[in-house]
Amino acid sequence: MANSVDVFWSFRSPYSYLVTPDLLKLREDYAVSVVLRPVLPIALRAKSTIFDAADKKRPRYIVMDSRRRAAFLGLPFVWPRPDPVVQNLETYEVPEEQPYIWRLSTLGVEAERRGKGIDFAHHVAALIWGGTEAWDEGDHLAVAARKAGFDLAEMENAFAHYDARAEIEKNHQLLEQSGHWGVPTMVFKGEPFFGQDRIDTLRWRLDEAGLRRNPSG
Repeated sequence: MANSVDVFWSFRSPYSYLVTPDLLKLREDYAVSVVLRPVLPIALRAKSTIFDAADKKRPRYIVMDSRRRAAFLGLPFVWPRPDPVVQNLETYEVPEEQPYIWRLSTLGVEAERRGKGIDFAHHVAALIWGGTEAWDEGDHLAVAARKAGFDLAEMENAFAHYDARAEIEKNHQLLEQSGHWGVPTMVFKGEPFFGQDRIDTLRWRLDEAGLRRNPSG
């Protein structure tokens, strides 16, 4: 497919979770491929926290707003347990060891290599943000992967044949080149659309490009 929308997306971002059903609808409504490009949260990409431990307005607002936005969209929303990023919530410092987010992000890379990245992100994000405690234990992830059409163990075995972390680093660079830094950022023909609430603007741009599958819809 000649036309594509690159989606820079994080498993720790509530807004990435909230935009994913709209991305599935975008793929259904328009003659475009939707390419999942997993990235790490900005605190890990920048090697520093974007939050000030002395001023907690920003994180409080994000939690409040994402919960409100989920209610508006009719989606379940519970802050993940465990959090995909290991972080001190008093100082906002993040250690180097990050087992959850690296595992999720590399699985996202593998899912996209198999052509169903957005499907995988949809089911795993619903697991993580939808209220399942201890989502990392038992067969929770395996079930979510199976819903997307994958065998989890087979996906993880594939990492022996290539460097998935290098793919994530490439996505970081592509996000920077797009002119933005946050997630979710959707990029169509070099133009970035940042934020879950910009999906309608992206649809408008795709309409301008004449890509709607059913013009009368």
